[in-house]
Amino acid sequence: MKPFLDQDFLLYTDTAKKLYHNYAAEMPIIDYHSHLSPADIAQDRNFNNISEVWLAGDHYKWRAMRANGIGEKYCTGDASDKEKFMKWAETVPSTLRNPLYHWTHMELRRYFGITELLGPDTAEKIYNESGGKLQSDEFSVRNLLRKMNVEVVCTTDDPVDSLQHHQKIREDNFEVSVLPTWRPDKALHTENPDAYNKYLDLLEKASGHEVKNFMGLLEALHLRHDFFHEMGCRLSDHGLETFYFESYSHDEIEEIFKKLRDKKKVPEIDHLKFRTAMLIELAVMDHEKNWTQQFHVGAIRNNNSRMMQQLGPDTGFDSIGDFQVAAAMSKLFDRLDSTDQLARTIVYNLNPAMNEVMVTMAYNFNDGKIPGKMQFGSGWWFLDQKKGMEEQINTLSQLGLLSKFVGMLTDSRSFLSFPRHEYFRRVLCNLIGNDVENGEIPDDMEMAGNMVKDICYNNARKYFKF
Repeated sequence: MKPFLDQDFLLYTDTAKKLYHNYAAEMPIIDYHSHLSPADIAQDRNFNNISEVWLAGDHYKWRAMRANGIGEKYCTGDASDKEKFMKWAETVPSTLRNPLYHWTHMELRRYFGITELLGPDTAEKIYNESGGKLQSDEFSVRNLLRKMNVEVVCTTDDPVDSLQHHQKIREDNFEVSVLPTWRPDKALHTENPDAYNKYLDLLEKASGHEVKNFMGLLEALHLRHDFFHEMGCRLSDHGLETFYFESYSHDEIEEIFKKLRDKKKVPEIDHLKFRTAMLIELAVMDHEKNWTQQFHVGAIRNNNSRMMQQLGPDTGFDSIGDFQVAAAMSKLFDRLDSTDQLARTIVYNLNPAMNEVMVTMAYNFNDGKIPGKMQFGSGWWFLDQKKGMEEQINTLSQLGLLSKFVGMLTDSRSFLSFPRHEYFRRVLCNLIGNDVENGEIPDDMEMAGNMVKDICYNNARKYFKF
């Protein structure tokens, strides 16, 4: 019987073990998509206890706690940090076979050297031991990044953000590159005219440019796009239910925008036309600056209206959607490709039923100029677990080029999430090791090992030009 979480965790063949320990394990981490707080990095924050770094904002854990019959007071409510941790510890034994069980214990081991299993009997000891370490200089945010051999972190930032914390990090000459990512979702969210106009007012203030018409909106966004580029940004990101494409004319978009600016409601077809125009214009900006654009597609958000009203978004009430993607994805990318304005692109799919659709559609637009230009991104959100990772890797292998894949990311708000890169690397090495031992890949350790190193680090370094 194998011990839990030993050095060969998730590695089931001798070849897999060699690939992981000799090629993958020591590669630096490029985390090109996260939701980490740049303010915490700028301030080199020390957390007071493990609840602050583990439970605050982690909707994965909140979902599990609610499913375990834990009241909202201990998830997002006014219970003390210690009380919340105790309730999480009570939940952990019930997460067997959920990736949260693996992640929880990997993080306790990799950061704190704690090997006990977390549960009600060990909770007090683990809370005190981890909390004492977190308050020491060795466990400041920047040292947590150093501990995990992180080389690059890309945060997620709205066009109206000042990026003052990124500027502070840059001025400090912190050796880990902390770069902003352009996330202009709110510029497309036109469903609520009042909220949209409030956002446009913020954009006017941030850009110093009036937004009275659609061309004014584009100019304001251009100015912020330029500023983000000066601050080291090289990626954009869009969180979409699905891809949008509806034919439009410039005059139509100007008229739609005028109605929105006047806080008038417009029909759904006009929202689609406006989103299409915005996606195209934003994609052209990315291409002009040689950025990479990312599309996270397939989440149906805020399903529980009662909890949405009570807690707001991003609190654990989102799920996989079943939207149609192929036709609009084809038209959007073709429109950009037809004018040679399609930037390097990563598509992330949340519905595993759409894996083959997404990778085959993306690969229609490789142009022979950039290796791996069109990327089928890593398992995302509900799919960043063992089965989801394996399915993403296998689909990409069978329908594309796994060898050009830019690898894993955390997509996390927690500074303790970097063992997810290790988790991915172990899954990757196990799959390739199995193929070698089954005679499906040549028994050439250097060839297989170099591909592993490329996927874990080298491909991302070359692709993003960090």
